[in-house]
Amino acid sequence: MKIILITLGTLSLFLGTIGIFIPGLPTTPFLLLTAALYVRSSDRLYARLIKNKYVGPKIAKFRQEKGMDKATKLWSIFLMWLMIGISVHFLLDKIWIKFVTIGLGIIGTVVMGFIIPTVHKRT
Repeated sequence: MKIILITLGTLSLFLGTIGIFIPGLPTTPFLLLTAALYVRSSDRLYARLIKNKYVGPKIAKFRQEKGMDKATKLWSIFLMWLMIGISVHFLLDKIWIKFVTIGLGIIGTVVMGFIIPTVHKRT
């Protein structure tokens, strides 16, 4: 079971990394899934993920707060759709690729908006 979780975590990390560069493919949910899979399967891989200067603090904050605040969610969704819009309008020429990109954006929006828990900022 440990090997399966590590494999799924690595696949999720790969998809999350690709999501940085491919509009419509969500990054945050894949990286959070990676952390969840690694924490259950490999202390070494989880520690490497958490020590990463780019994603480590965001994952640690998510785990500590057990979700994302509304402003962060809205900003993430806005940036995702901004990049999707730019890509669909200026960069993508095949209609089916445009539809796939928009479909992935819808999935990302649902995940960010409804599946990832919303926490309230503490003042």
